[in-house]
Amino acid sequence: MRVLIADDHALFRDGLRSLLEARGVDVVGEAPDGRVAVDLACQERPDVVLMDLAMPDLSGLAATRLISAQCPAVKVVVLTASEDDADLFEAIKSGAQGYLLKNLESDQFFRLLEGVARGEPALTPALARKLLVAFAHPHATDNAERSPDSLTDREQEVLHLLVLGVTSNRELADRLAVSENTVKYHLRNILDKLHLQNRAQVVSYAVRHGLVKPGTADSQ
Repeated sequence: MRVLIADDHALFRDGLRSLLEARGVDVVGEAPDGRVAVDLACQERPDVVLMDLAMPDLSGLAATRLISAQCPAVKVVVLTASEDDADLFEAIKSGAQGYLLKNLESDQFFRLLEGVARGEPALTPALARKLLVAFAHPHATDNAERSPDSLTDREQEVLHLLVLGVTSNRELADRLAVSENTVKYHLRNILDKLHLQNRAQVVSYAVRHGLVKPGTADSQ
């Protein structure tokens, strides 16, 4: 895996680079601000950009939007100390493939990072629940062309599990008693029908529209 680190703290970048390289990850570059991150992302074409939010010149959110638009094959995962719900939602809305906190245990960090390479969102169950609480109420201003009612019963089951934090293909397949290829098929249909880019955006959309009601996570 090829990774670009974007963070304005040199000491943190050094530590993260050492951690990544010790696990065999190829760090292709470092960016001290969002503008450099965009330039390097489009130049180096890494698999993943680990993006801080609070950076000078151009914020991590703005950089994420630009990378998603200009270099859509490059996946952005926000790596931040911010636990603010608004930052979480805006990051996913901007096209981030995940949202990780800097206090995450290293084993979980690498497990989620490896999942990104397989197309899975880097989003812990705890953050999925935060999305559920913060954005459970639908907003009338959302894109009317998206059609959640067009989802099949099985696709709605997949959507429900995603919001509950079941995000890996293997876990979804086990819960639904189907193959991983079938899971991928349903996920592709969900993304197409809702006009979304990744599973993290699906979670955000689902909870904002009340497609999964608060409290259902406790029943699982």
